[in-house]
Amino acid sequence: MKLEEIDITKVITEELIDLNLKATTKMEVIEELTHLLYVNHCIDSEEGFIKDVLYREQEGVTGLEKGIAIPHGKSESVIKTTLAIGRTKQPVEWESLDDNPINIILLFAVKTSDATTVHIKLLQKVATLLADDEVLQSLQEVETKLEVINLLSKNNE
Repeated sequence: MKLEEIDITKVITEELIDLNLKATTKMEVIEELTHLLYVNHCIDSEEGFIKDVLYREQEGVTGLEKGIAIPHGKSESVIKTTLAIGRTKQPVEWESLDDNPINIILLFAVKTSDATTVHIKLLQKVATLLADDEVLQSLQEVETKLEVINLLSKNNE
């Protein structure tokens, strides 16, 4: 399976995007996005999934640069590999490559059985998109959930 075969619109839906997160801490962000995954039947245990995300957080920095973080959980709790996206009103303290707080979070929920192929391809695809300053700037400015999906699904050649 080639990288471009991953259709990001299959793992991101408007129901999994919240551009007005109320969270003011890293933990609250993870809890709020996890709840979004739970109510949309992507995971079957909020507690189990959060535990796996926090375990992964201990392994290394998931905050990138320019206000973006990509926490992820490989978990038995995940029913469907997907991505929840949130934007906070105020920047949140988060370990990041540029030591700055973050306000855009892409939380990956990965089924244990998808862990090798799909997870890696999805991370690569998103990382490629996030390497584009224009995409990063647009993520800060988008006003609708559909704009987020369009932005992340645009062909990144």
